[in-house]
Amino acid sequence: MTEPTFKITLAQLNPTVGDVAGNAAKARAARDKAKADGADLVVLPELFICGYPPEDLVLKPALQAACRAAVEELARETKGGGPAMLIGTPWVEDDKLYNACALLDKGRIAALRFKANLPNYGVKGMRVGVPICEDIWLEESEEYENIVECLAETGAEILVVPNGSPYARDKNDLRLSIAVARVTESGLPLVYLNQIGGQDELVFDGASFVLNADLSVAAQLPAFEESIVTLNWTKGADGWRCSGPVVPLIEGDKGDYAACVLGLRDYVRKNGFPGVLLGVSGGIDSALCAAIAVEALGADQVRGVMLPLRFTAASVTRCCRSRMP
Repeated sequence: MTEPTFKITLAQLNPTVGDVAGNAAKARAARDKAKADGADLVVLPELFICGYPPEDLVLKPALQAACRAAVEELARETKGGGPAMLIGTPWVEDDKLYNACALLDKGRIAALRFKANLPNYGVKGMRVGVPICEDIWLEESEEYENIVECLAETGAEILVVPNGSPYARDKNDLRLSIAVARVTESGLPLVYLNQIGGQDELVFDGASFVLNADLSVAAQLPAFEESIVTLNWTKGADGWRCSGPVVPLIEGDKGDYAACVLGLRDYVRKNGFPGVLLGVSGGIDSALCAAIAVEALGADQVRGVMLPLRFTAASVTRCCRSRMP
């Protein structure tokens, strides 16, 4: 007897806060790629349609309406077949504003999942539990119900966790330990999908991963770059499992440097600046800033103004003047 199979496309992408149309276009392109791969479901990160974190912009009725309209249009586009889409969006229901995930399938919004709420979705033969970000981070207490346990008890077969988790040194180890705890207590495989990109003072590193129920790492997506990966799942006697690419992660000093490059690139480009202007002394600090700027934006978008001190060697001054654009 043939084992049941299921394909999930993980879209680790870089949204822009407030650019609803642009974010919808990214989601649409990801779905096209998923369709070409024969996927059953494409998953996007937390609050993807409005960009994350939207801060108080999410309180504006105009943004709420734009997000809803974009999600409804994406839902209509699923009418002709192809993969379902799970996308993060702000959602107003009964005059209350929610951080939601919408399941788009067969031309409609098939289901909505609100953060720290408990339903799971039936998607083309697989029951998917969708805890959102902090829904897996907090231990059970008097104030907090164990979301993952409830999803497992109500029939979830796999946990898909959309995230907007900022970068910090050694954060990957923390994320993995949290995911391992949730898989251990539920006995279910877990997909941890994180966005990438810079937004104001935050940098999101992606580094999405998948754990099988036996705690083996089924897939590891790269850090600090967009990635769309389709994973083949097979259901055996022990439940669903998959195997996919496992990409080495950038960590430590290299991770910090990559975060600086990505954060600067997105700060400049998402705000529409033409480039950057640097005051350069010839010291290691300004040299490092110049290196980050050139890697992030390209030399043609970086201008340096030499600001030597009495301690700056003449040879350094001449070198900087000759090398800066």
